[in-house]
Amino acid sequence: MSDLIVQVICGFGIGSSTLLKIKIQGILAELGVEAKVFTGALSSSASCDVIFTTKELAEKVMAQFDVSVIVISNLMDSAEIREKTEKFINNR
Repeated sequence: MSDLIVQVICGFGIGSSTLLKIKIQGILAELGVEAKVFTGALSSSASCDVIFTTKELAEKVMAQFDVSVIVISNLMDSAEIREKTEKFINNR
């Protein structure tokens, strides 16, 4: 599998997107998936394979980007983040 490029877009400030980024990096590392994970803004046009975002921004992100979008309902729910990350990897 080629290196994965993951963008994290959150609307709660830089801290929340950084927290989610760190959690995703850890999960991907445990799964043995090589990935570049970075935070970005809704106005960003960076190329990526998948975007993780919050339910508050999901519609805007889906309308703006033509990549897979993973919606996280609760940034503090590690089980949700793990489940959705693993599902994406397994379906990729």
